[in-house]
Order: sequence, then C-alpha cells, then structure tokens
Amino acid sequence: MHSAILILDFGSQYTRLIARRVRETNVYCELHPFDVSPQFIREFAPAGIILSGGPASTFTDDAPRVPQIVFELGVPVLGICYGMQAMAAQLGGEVEDAQSREFGYAELLTAPCKLFQDIRDRLDSESKPVLDVWMSHGDRVNKLPPGFTAAASNAATPFAAMVDEARNFYGVQFHPEVTHTRQGKAILDRFVHDICGAGYDWNMPDYAEEAIGRIRARVGNDKVILGLSGGVDSSVAAALIHRAIGDQLVCVFVDNGLLRLNEAKQIMETFSRNLAVNVIYVDAGRQFLEQLKGITDPEQKRRIIGREFVEIFQQEAEKIENAKWLAQGTIYPDVIESAGSHTKKAGVIKSHHNVGGLPETLHLKLLEPLRELFKDEVRELGLALGLPHELVFRHPFPGPGLGVRILGEVRYEYTELLRQADAIFIEELRNAGWYEKTSQAFAVFLPIRSVGVMGDNRSYEYVIALRAVQTEDFMTAHWAELPYTLLAKISSRIINEIRGINRVVYDISGKPPATIEWE
Repeated sequence: MHSAILILDFGSQYTRLIARRVRETNVYCELHPFDVSPQFIREFAPAGIILSGGPASTFTDDAPRVPQIVFELGVPVLGICYGMQAMAAQLGGEVEDAQSREFGYAELLTAPCKLFQDIRDRLDSESKPVLDVWMSHGDRVNKLPPGFTAAASNAATPFAAMVDEARNFYGVQFHPEVTHTRQGKAILDRFVHDICGAGYDWNMPDYAEEAIGRIRARVGNDKVILGLSGGVDSSVAAALIHRAIGDQLVCVFVDNGLLRLNEAKQIMETFSRNLAVNVIYVDAGRQFLEQLKGITDPEQKRRIIGREFVEIFQQEAEKIENAKWLAQGTIYPDVIESAGSHTKKAGVIKSHHNVGGLPETLHLKLLEPLRELFKDEVRELGLALGLPHELVFRHPFPGPGLGVRILGEVRYEYTELLRQADAIFIEELRNAGWYEKTSQAFAVFLPIRSVGVMGDNRSYEYVIALRAVQTEDFMTAHWAELPYTLLAKISSRIINEIRGINRVVYDISGKPPATIEWE
C-alpha cells in the first residue's frame, strides 16, 4: 500500500496541479471533494492532507468547511490559499476581506520553520530569506489561531504563511503548485517527504502493474471496446487495457471526416505494427459532416460529435459478443475543464465529448483507466508500456478533431483546406526541430475572407491561424516564440501551395486568458 497524500478540493482551478506536483515527488496522492465523509478520510489513512484553494470566502454563510476529522487525525495538514483561510477560521483565528488584494507575483520574507528551512530564492539587504511566489486572493488571515506563528509576510499580507509545528499544521496564502512560485516544488517536497514522511513509491512501472491488476479484476471475462483516435491518450489506454486483458479488447477506429491529413491510414498501420489488437475501421465521415451542417455553436458541435461517437460505438458493440465496457482515454485536464468535477464551486470552461456520463441507451459500462493522470504521466506510462517514442510524444489532438479547429460551420471544403495547412505547419516544425520544443501546435481555419493580391490579380480568400504553445501541464500555457524566419517559411508555403488561402496569422495568446484550442 502506498503512503498516500489526500488532497481535499475546495474549487480552485489549480487543484489538480497540486496533485501533479505531489506525484512529481514520487508520492501517491488522491484528490477528493472537501465534503467527503469522515469515514472515508479515516479509511483512506493519509500520511498527510492538503487543503486546496477555492473561490469562496470563509465568512459567508455557505462557506465550504474543512471536515473536523482533518484536525483530529494527528497527521500533517497543509492549507493553500482558501485552505489556509478555512484552517485559520475553524481553529480560532480570523479572516477578513483584504483592503490590498494580491493577484500575481509577490515577494515574501520567511521566518524559520520546517516548511521553509533552506528554501529561498535569495536574501534581502538584511540577509533575510525571500521567496518569489504567486498570489491570487482577495481575503486574508488577520488573526492567527492559538498555537500558530507567522512564517511569511509582506506589506500587503502580514500572515502570508502560518505554522503550528507542534501539530504539524501549515498554511500558505500563495500557490506553491503553480510554476510561477519558483520554489513551490521544493516546498511541497518538504511537506510530503520530510513532514509527512511519505516514501518515494509512486512511479509509472509500478502504477502500470497496479492498473493492469485493477482492470483485470474489474472487467473479468467481459470484452471491452475502445474508441481509438491515434492520439496519445487513447493509444496509451489501448496499450494498458490490452496488456491487462489481451484479446478481450476490441478497438474501434472511427474516421469522422475530421482527422488530419493521411491520419486514418497512419493510425491503422501504426497499430497493426505496434499493438497486436483487433481494430475495426468505421468510415463515418459523411455521417458526421451531415449532422454538423449549419451548426456554428462550439458546444453544440461538440455535443453532436460526441453523440455520433456514442451511437457508432453502440452499433459496433451490438456486433461484438459479450462486449460490456466502453473504454475512453479521459485524463485529468479533460475532467477539470469540463465540469470542475470535484466541487460545484468550480466553473465550467468547455465540455469534452468523452467526459461526463453516457446515455442510458448505451448499454456499456465506462472504463477510464487514465482518468486520474496528467498528460505528462500518460506519456510516461506509454513509455513504460513499450510504446514508440514518436507515438507517445505526438501532440494532443482533440476528440472532436478538426470540428473545433474550424470556427463556425464545418464544411468538407474547409476540412480539406485545413488538413493541408496543418500538415505543412507540422512538417516545417519537425524540419526545424521545433515540434518537440512545443507542447501542442496546429492550424485553425477562420471562415472569413480577406482581400489579397496574388500575381496581378485581386484575391478574396480564407485565413489560416497558426497556434503553438509551450506548457508543462496544459492547465496554463505560453505561446511558443517561433523564429520569424520559420513563420515566414510556413506562411509562404501555405499561401503558395493551398489554393483558397491568402492570409496566415499567428496566435500569441497565453492560457489563461485564452484556451489552447480556439473552440
């Protein structure tokens, strides 16, 4: 049994980053809603508990509360942002609406304590340790609970961290889980290893063996069908499930007419060569495009594409004797962006076709073996399962495919233009050594025409936007600063080689405020 950290989610969009950072320290953790039962917490038997941030205020009538058992178990507790405020309020301190709010970069002076010992970014002019951190709060603790002392401060937030080392209770107003807090990983490492005493027993080879055992136990002698897209997530899910149950897995590859150039052929060839899996090919491009005719709303497009997938899977499942399970490559970022799954306090950003329950008419149970993994963990698992590097490190491709990379209505002629532009973009990124320097790169079709001059003639043709980002976790992302000469070459090739495109633009938006995909 792993020595595990329990993370209680109070609704922050960054909560899953806490889990990711803890796992990076080779410690197993699970994330659960803040209002789980005392019995669950007791039976989980955590080595330590982390309380996440969240958008609520502790002094409102409906403020989320920390289960009292958290403070009675005798294990270390770390409160982050709202988690610190809730801890302070419930243990006898006070929280107020701050006059000076902090959103973004901040500097803190730290005091000696186990949590920050030998962790600093630099020393100030008086040789006091300074941390560069990321703040995001409107409330603040203005009176410490009995037994606590201040462990970090600045002019705006006198109690930016608090500690009660007798009980191993810690609170930080800043967010150690985000990359902007430069020593955040070291702080979380200190908490889970030195303070909680958790071992270094979380790694992908061990996880793979445990996951294989869970799949075998859950599936039994049933057959599983999996919607194979050729992307990293579905590919790793297929490899993991196939390792567990062998020929009981049947992959269904649906060509929805929204794939990249030559993708259907490449996927079939790759999986026949690398995975000895039964793959059923379904050519449904005409069906999808017909259903998308006249539809411009992004959410409606996603719902239609998801519905068609489900219907096709249901049809294929009826042909497969003893098929009882539908497997999907759902991962953590899908879940968080779809519904803020662990708490009603988190906001919905967009829905995913492979998240959030299946209709009762689909008589299949859902198997999501990657649901608790981040993208980097999925890639690590793929390598542990023996999948080829070029497949594991392929850029993510959304389930709805080009359906959400064509803004507005999806038409066949738009898909053909976008396929060609995207292929040129990726080819040039690979040639220049930039493909693996970026986390995700793709072209977007804009259904607007702009005036141009080609030769001696006036043109009135469509626009292609290029998007390339760099990110560690896909929760936040920076636009990739591609060389101008590379962008110029890509633009020239797209305009010269694709009849119907006369303008190329490059997206320099970060996430947030933008999302990585355009729809």
